[in-house]
Amino acid sequence: MKALYCILLLIISNTFMTLAWYGHLQLKNYPFLAKLTVFGIIGLSWGVAFFEYVFQVPANRIGSSEMGGPFSLFELKTIQEAVSLTVFTLITVYFFKTDKLAWNHIVGFAFMVVAVFFIFKKW
Repeated sequence: MKALYCILLLIISNTFMTLAWYGHLQLKNYPFLAKLTVFGIIGLSWGVAFFEYVFQVPANRIGSSEMGGPFSLFELKTIQEAVSLTVFTLITVYFFKTDKLAWNHIVGFAFMVVAVFFIFKKW
């Protein structure tokens, strides 16, 4: 159950992360926000990123084997990267609608799945 909570919190965290890191690039579509200076955008992004940490820190604590969870630090980081790319892809393709998923992206993600296998494989 801890693994599921950890992954769910990572999904939520990475949604906020993607919006904080890349959402400001969509502000041109909102005239009242498009006028923000770079410092205003930084402040807005930091405000969104706060919620990333609200979910990221508990996810890592729940998931970490050092805190009684099921994952080593390498496994936690690998899960976070896989979740991050999945969330980023879904938001970019379906929410931002700025890019299309291409074959080379799929091949790259397949290599990441292979990386996940090697990280989690107990040799």
